[in-house]
Amino acid sequence: GRLPGEPARVTVHVAVDNLEEGIAFYSKAFGAQPTVHKSDYAKWMLEDPRLNFAISSRGGNPGVNHLGFQLDSDEEFKAMHAQLAEADAGLVEEIGANCCYAKSDKYWVTDRAGIAWETYHSLGTIPLFGADEPIACGVAEPSGAATAAACCAPQPTVASAKIPVAAGRGCCS
Repeated sequence: GRLPGEPARVTVHVAVDNLEEGIAFYSKAFGAQPTVHKSDYAKWMLEDPRLNFAISSRGGNPGVNHLGFQLDSDEEFKAMHAQLAEADAGLVEEIGANCCYAKSDKYWVTDRAGIAWETYHSLGTIPLFGADEPIACGVAEPSGAATAAACCAPQPTVASAKIPVAAGRGCCS
């Protein structure tokens, strides 16, 4: 937890083409090794500044995947609901979401530039990237259907740049 008066931890999640190259670069830039290192995901929990910085290589376009705020308690998480609903009428709520090797309660909103913002409170860790299967986003199954695996930030719809309401789509911190 954080000390009284200390700000929430800012979250930045970046999609990369090559995870090991990303880890090498960011480890040098931050002067620290990742606190979590999986085959498709790495995360640094930095204290100065208070930053949760994650990278993943799961088949998405390279670049900023989403931004957000990591809260330390359920009370803080619930208190953010009204603010986020005021900012974006398309607020998406995910309670007990399994993604990025963690179980979390989340709110998603999208700013006017189309950037997804995740506000969440982590409840614990899980052994897989997503709910059921550690497979890359957008990879076709043998049937030819796209996978339903979590793909980091929900992809905005073309028409509205709002986050589509689809179970398991919002992920990764």
